[in-house]
Amino acid sequence: MPYATLLTEPEIDEGLGQLPDWERQGEWIVRTIRRPTFRAAIELVDRAADAAEEANHHPDIAIAWRNVTFRLTTKASKGLTEKDLAMAATIDRLAGAE
Repeated sequence: MPYATLLTEPEIDEGLGQLPDWERQGEWIVRTIRRPTFRAAIELVDRAADAAEEANHHPDIAIAWRNVTFRLTTKASKGLTEKDLAMAATIDRLAGAE
Protein backbone atom coordinates (compact mmCIF):
# COMPACT_ATOMS: atom_id res chain seq x y z
CA MET A 1 0.00 0.00 0.00
CA PRO A 2 1.54 3.35 -0.97
CA TYR A 3 2.09 5.96 1.68
CA ALA A 4 -0.20 8.97 1.83
CA THR A 5 1.24 12.20 0.43
CA LEU A 6 2.49 14.67 3.03
CA LEU A 7 0.65 17.97 3.15
CA THR A 8 2.48 21.20 2.43
CA GLU A 9 2.67 23.88 5.11
CA PRO A 10 -0.04 25.98 3.39
CA GLU A 11 -2.29 22.90 3.14
CA ILE A 12 -1.78 22.17 6.85
CA ASP A 13 -2.57 25.79 7.74
CA GLU A 14 -5.69 25.73 5.57
CA GLY A 15 -6.84 22.42 7.05
CA LEU A 16 -6.31 23.59 10.61
CA GLY A 17 -8.29 26.72 9.74
CA GLN A 18 -11.26 24.38 9.32
CA LEU A 19 -10.44 22.60 12.60
CA PRO A 20 -10.17 25.44 15.14
CA ASP A 21 -10.05 23.16 18.20
CA TRP A 22 -6.94 21.36 16.95
CA GLU A 23 -3.40 22.58 17.38
CA ARG A 24 -0.22 21.61 15.66
CA GLN A 25 2.57 20.06 17.69
CA GLY A 26 5.38 19.33 15.25
CA GLU A 27 4.30 16.49 12.99
CA TRP A 28 1.10 15.94 14.98
CA ILE A 29 -2.26 17.63 15.36
CA VAL A 30 -3.74 17.45 18.85
CA ARG A 31 -7.06 18.13 20.54
CA THR A 32 -8.24 17.55 24.11
CA ILE A 33 -11.98 17.16 24.60
CA ARG A 34 -13.57 17.44 28.04
CA ARG A 35 -16.69 15.34 28.63
CA PRO A 36 -19.16 15.78 31.51
CA THR A 37 -18.36 12.36 33.01
CA PHE A 38 -15.74 9.64 32.79
CA ARG A 39 -18.32 7.33 31.18
CA ALA A 40 -19.03 9.99 28.49
CA ALA A 41 -15.28 10.22 27.82
CA ILE A 42 -15.09 6.46 27.32
CA GLU A 43 -18.14 6.53 25.03
CA LEU A 44 -16.43 9.16 22.87
CA VAL A 45 -13.32 6.97 22.69
CA ASP A 46 -15.48 3.99 21.67
CA ARG A 47 -17.10 5.95 18.84
CA ALA A 48 -13.74 7.34 17.71
CA ALA A 49 -12.26 3.83 17.74
CA ASP A 50 -15.06 2.57 15.49
CA ALA A 51 -14.49 5.47 13.07
CA ALA A 52 -10.72 4.88 13.12
CA GLU A 53 -11.19 1.20 12.29
CA GLU A 54 -13.50 2.11 9.41
CA ALA A 55 -11.01 4.66 8.05
CA ASN A 56 -7.97 2.46 8.83
CA HIS A 57 -6.36 5.52 10.41
CA HIS A 58 -5.81 5.35 14.15
CA PRO A 59 -5.17 8.27 16.52
CA ASP A 60 -3.11 8.05 19.66
CA ILE A 61 -5.60 8.48 22.50
CA ALA A 62 -5.00 9.41 26.14
CA ILE A 63 -7.76 9.42 28.75
CA ALA A 64 -7.43 11.38 31.97
CA TRP A 65 -10.69 11.24 33.91
CA ARG A 66 -13.11 13.32 31.78
CA ASN A 67 -10.49 14.55 29.31
CA VAL A 68 -9.68 12.72 26.10
CA THR A 69 -6.65 13.79 24.09
CA PHE A 70 -6.44 12.73 20.46
CA ARG A 71 -3.13 12.94 18.58
CA LEU A 72 -2.95 12.39 14.84
CA THR A 73 -0.14 11.92 12.37
CA THR A 74 0.36 9.52 9.49
CA LYS A 75 3.17 7.39 10.86
CA ALA A 76 3.86 5.55 7.59
CA SER A 77 4.35 8.88 5.80
CA LYS A 78 6.21 10.43 8.76
CA GLY A 79 4.03 13.53 8.93
CA LEU A 80 0.64 15.09 8.35
CA THR A 81 -1.57 13.98 5.48
CA GLU A 82 -5.17 14.43 4.40
CA LYS A 83 -5.96 11.31 6.46
CA ASP A 84 -5.17 13.23 9.63
CA LEU A 85 -7.38 16.19 8.74
CA ALA A 86 -10.22 13.86 7.78
CA MET A 87 -9.98 11.89 11.04
CA ALA A 88 -9.81 15.13 13.04
CA ALA A 89 -13.02 16.30 11.35
CA THR A 90 -14.65 12.97 12.17
CA ILE A 91 -13.61 13.24 15.82
CA ASP A 92 -15.01 16.78 15.93
CA ARG A 93 -18.30 15.53 14.50
CA LEU A 94 -18.46 12.69 17.04
CA ALA A 95 -17.66 15.03 19.92
CA GLY A 96 -20.38 17.44 18.82
CA ALA A 97 -22.94 14.64 18.60
CA GLU A 98 -22.99 14.16 22.37
